[in-house]
Amino acid sequence: MTLDQQSFGPDVARLRSVRLLDGVATLVADATGLGEGERTELEARLKAAALAQPGVTEVRVAMTASKAAGPKLIAVGSGKGGVGKSTVSVNLAIALARLGHKVGIIDADIYGPSQPTLLGTSERPEARDKQLIPVEAQGVKLLSVGQLVSPGHALAWRGPMASGALAQLVEGDWSGTELIIVDLPPGTGDVQLSLIQKSRPVGAVVVSTPQDLALIDARRAIDLFGKTSVPVLGIIENMAGYQCPHCGETSDPFGSGGAEAAAAELGVPFLGRLPLSASLRAESDAGRPPAAGDGPAAAAFRTLAEAVLAQLA
Repeated sequence: MTLDQQSFGPDVARLRSVRLLDGVATLVADATGLGEGERTELEARLKAAALAQPGVTEVRVAMTASKAAGPKLIAVGSGKGGVGKSTVSVNLAIALARLGHKVGIIDADIYGPSQPTLLGTSERPEARDKQLIPVEAQGVKLLSVGQLVSPGHALAWRGPMASGALAQLVEGDWSGTELIIVDLPPGTGDVQLSLIQKSRPVGAVVVSTPQDLALIDARRAIDLFGKTSVPVLGIIENMAGYQCPHCGETSDPFGSGGAEAAAAELGVPFLGRLPLSASLRAESDAGRPPAAGDGPAAAAFRTLAEAVLAQLA
């Protein structure tokens, strides 16, 4: 004997499983998006409709609900320090926001947080029910250990403490945020593994200079993401060429094209290149990310943001 599912009326759309055995009807219903009162009412309607059918003496209803989709995390790594990863991260976040997305940035460089300086904010995040509330700056939301400790204060934390601090940042109140850029520390250690295992980024962007030495570590970062099944959205070549402001001649202090060649060799997308720029350095130090303004640098970061979105799609 089976139940007539049409007898449940409009609620049939929420039924995921219906069984009848020895007079006991077992129903599984999807209650996603319903408040507590609505769930109670749905359960009562389903029981009444089932009990009204011949042969049913008892009804058991199980409610399920899909977890609300949270923001997508995009990890930005390098495997090596000093390649401009944090500067790229913050400007990429701002460029994505200017393209109409609701964006946050997590400063996961626990031992050397720089995002508060880059965003020009000294505001401390508040906590509500033990959950950190991100600070808004330059059109993006921010959480960083740098907001919680005094400037110049060394964090003598072992791996588990650093991973715990990262968890607090990731579990902050990111409601309303679509994309979160995660500025990873150099290397391929505890912080990277904790983020990947617990929060599962939808993709990773790797930043490198064209220099062979930087590319060695960039390859390690790509290998880590590959081994942990995080898609590499692409490589950005930073500090690619320098134009002298006096004579206009262009030189390549860190080489040229190395990251693009590595991308082709490794079979990952090449997202674009950024030149070595004194103005970019000065604006970043002053807490005025160029992506928030107009001009060639803002246009370059917009192009990179569009390339990242294309890879996500």
